[in-house]
Amino acid sequence: MSYMALYRKFRPTTFAEVKGQDHIVTTLKNQIKTGRIGHAYLFCGTRGTGKTTVAKILAKAVNCENPADGEPCNQCSTCQGIIDGSSMNVMEIDAASNNGVDNIREIKEQVQYSPASGKYKVYIIDEVHMLSIGAFNALLKTLEEPPEYVIFILATTEVHKIPITILSRCQRYDFHRITADTIKKQLADLMRQEQVEVEEKALEYIARMADGSMRDALSLLDQCIAFYLGKKLTYDNVLEVLGTVDIQVYSDLLDDILASDVTKVMRLLEEVTRQGREWSQFITDFLWYLRNLLLVGKGTAASEALEVSTDQLKLLQEKAETVDENTLIRFIRILSELLNELRFATSKRVLVEVEMVKLCKPQMEADQTSLLERIRQLENQLNQLIKNGVSVQAVPSQKQEIQEKKVQKDDKKQLEEKFPKAKVEELMDIVNHWRDVKRSLSPQMKFSLQKATLTVNDEGNALKIMFPKEMNVESGYFLEKPERIEQLKQELERQSGREIALEVGIMESKQNQDMIDLECIHMDVNIEE
Repeated sequence: MSYMALYRKFRPTTFAEVKGQDHIVTTLKNQIKTGRIGHAYLFCGTRGTGKTTVAKILAKAVNCENPADGEPCNQCSTCQGIIDGSSMNVMEIDAASNNGVDNIREIKEQVQYSPASGKYKVYIIDEVHMLSIGAFNALLKTLEEPPEYVIFILATTEVHKIPITILSRCQRYDFHRITADTIKKQLADLMRQEQVEVEEKALEYIARMADGSMRDALSLLDQCIAFYLGKKLTYDNVLEVLGTVDIQVYSDLLDDILASDVTKVMRLLEEVTRQGREWSQFITDFLWYLRNLLLVGKGTAASEALEVSTDQLKLLQEKAETVDENTLIRFIRILSELLNELRFATSKRVLVEVEMVKLCKPQMEADQTSLLERIRQLENQLNQLIKNGVSVQAVPSQKQEIQEKKVQKDDKKQLEEKFPKAKVEELMDIVNHWRDVKRSLSPQMKFSLQKATLTVNDEGNALKIMFPKEMNVESGYFLEKPERIEQLKQELERQSGREIALEVGIMESKQNQDMIDLECIHMDVNIEE
């Protein structure tokens, strides 16, 4: 006998053998046991989750001569006829190639005749969403009021394409994606039956790659076993056959991107190219890795949706602590756009390399998340410099410094016209400490002083902080609370080392006053070894 693929060889023959669809299996068994069998069923869900398999089991169960607890016996002549495809009671129709009105009319003619043996005629219409509008309309009346011995089972992966008039006439059952853990256990059991030695880690990876499809998992496993026939199937073997990359590679890639090390990133991509990996799959897997990191950072509840091993979960948790959430969201956004572009790209490697450089250099983009990423990089650089003992000082830019020197020179000239030289030097020394004073104030006080003007009274024995007449809120912040003026006076005395008289008032006009304008605090960073 010729070789049979694993997904065909191990296709479930009873409801008990169906994995991951307990909510559907239990309902159907109860219907069969109690005789509450519907006339039309709609099985919908992603590929490889058991829609057609459950439909065939249901067809056997309703016609079985010796059913037990809602299960077919698989031994009687009726069950055997359905299994080998010789039964006239079960008709399986592929709507992808039989989607016309004439095909549905043939079904309408056939349902007029009762089954020669057995209880029910079962019509399984696979990929029913492929039927034409005319075919759906032809099916409507028959689907609504079929003979009591006819059961329709419609199966589809795209339920949104089915007319609402059809949906309303069927019992709908949604087949869920099968969890990676359930798939892994099933694969391990089948490999014991096949007497194939395989690493648990390899089965875990195949289960995750199957993306909820048991059939895909069996096909991937079949492919890997064929390549290493007669040998133990290892995790590395699976990666090589499927053209995919170890999770550690994505961890290293993320580290290099966060460090803005373009050279290392390009070196890693070169290695991926050398190994012949498929770029779309590479980016898809990297996206899933970043998605898992994002969910891990959201707490225990989100982590339950990961479907990864305990060891991998621990590694993800450690990595998530080192990566900012906004950074991950930015990476996922860029890579998702890249994945769409790769579908039509002729030079996929170039496109991937450009986007990886974009990840390393957020200054190439001007959106909000990229700006936040640039700030994060600057903070990391500053923290590293401080950690290495480098002095980091806040100083004004060169242009601002020139402007300030000009203002100070003009102010000093005005003061020298009214006061002795010693007094002028004393006043200018106090003014020079003003920036340090503002730096130590609370954010509210800093904001209130932004448009204030520092002046000297006529006797030269007191400083006056004058607010424009229209600034009622800012001036009121000081005038209504004298203790704030005292706080400002004490800080100025501490910084300058001199006793100071300080007054606050409202300025009607700037004319005929000796004024020294205050500048906002400058945050340009100057690094000195």
